[in-house]
Amino acid sequence: MEYKDSLLGVVQTLFKWKKPILLTTLIAAVGSVIIVLLLPVYYQSSTIFYAASPDLAMPERMFGTTNEAMEYYGEDEDIDRIMTIATSNELADFLIRTFKLYQHYDIDTTNIKAPYYVRLKLDKLYKVQKTKYDAIQISVEDRDKQLAAHMASAARTKVDEIGQRLIKNSQTELLKAYESNILEKERQLGMLNDSLMTVRSKYGVFNTETQSELLATLLAEAEARLNNSTARLEVFRSAASVSRDTITNLRAAVQGGQQEVNLLRDKLEKFNQGMATVEMLVQIHLEASKQMGEDKERYKQIRTAQESPFPAIHLVEEAALPIIKSRPKRMIIVLAATALAFLFSAVGALIFDTYRDINWRSIVDGR
Repeated sequence: MEYKDSLLGVVQTLFKWKKPILLTTLIAAVGSVIIVLLLPVYYQSSTIFYAASPDLAMPERMFGTTNEAMEYYGEDEDIDRIMTIATSNELADFLIRTFKLYQHYDIDTTNIKAPYYVRLKLDKLYKVQKTKYDAIQISVEDRDKQLAAHMASAARTKVDEIGQRLIKNSQTELLKAYESNILEKERQLGMLNDSLMTVRSKYGVFNTETQSELLATLLAEAEARLNNSTARLEVFRSAASVSRDTITNLRAAVQGGQQEVNLLRDKLEKFNQGMATVEMLVQIHLEASKQMGEDKERYKQIRTAQESPFPAIHLVEEAALPIIKSRPKRMIIVLAATALAFLFSAVGALIFDTYRDINWRSIVDGR
């Protein structure tokens, strides 16, 4: 009885070809067992950490000159920066150099493509990923379980070092800018001091507040004395009983008083001419000195922040010595190979049995 148009036909065909199918499956199972036993065993060690916030290195946060709250853990851009560092060529070169991976991976260093091959091998065994909790995980696989743990720890330490160095380099550039700015302001202050001394000497202005009042008082007193002497001279001239010597002395006093008044008026006039200029220069000097003081204080804060240690990452889990191998998964490989062998042999048997009566040559020849 034929069952070609039903599932029973399929079962019938499979039973007809059961020996080849079972033989193929058995050969695949035995072959996969032999192959997986020859595969090298790898161990994986992983370390987990969080990206630290750059706020930890900011002088404003360290010295409390801002009211904004301190952030200890990094945002998305900080995570991206740390992951970029973890996958950078600098880190790869560090691992290759530190752990002598050319020799460890048995790569011929005389080959011009050796750097490419060692990087390719390392990329297969070195993984960086973000966990579902936004932490960063560095994993290293190797046949040597101790080497895998050491490489993962060294990679994490290097990531921290590079992250700190990037921020410190930015601070160094900022310090250079402040140094240049402070030197320029010191030069300008020197020129301003020279200008201020010149103007003070020219106009005799040294204290705009007290000197103005003092000159006005001295002038008023001198004018009062002059008026007194002038009045007395007029009175004594009309008096017959006053001696000539007294009148001569009063004339001398009037002349001296007039010279004193003229001198004080000249001084007051010069003072008034230069007072505005001096006040302007003094105000500019005070503002420039204040700004330079603030710049120097800011410079000291940045310098202190640069010289102070700060973390670029927050460690969560050390890279422990692996106990269980990460691969190969021998049982999975054997089962998968056996199942695929059975499936392909069964499909092949069905196809062969279904189309065995067809004249393939006539089809190829187009007849």
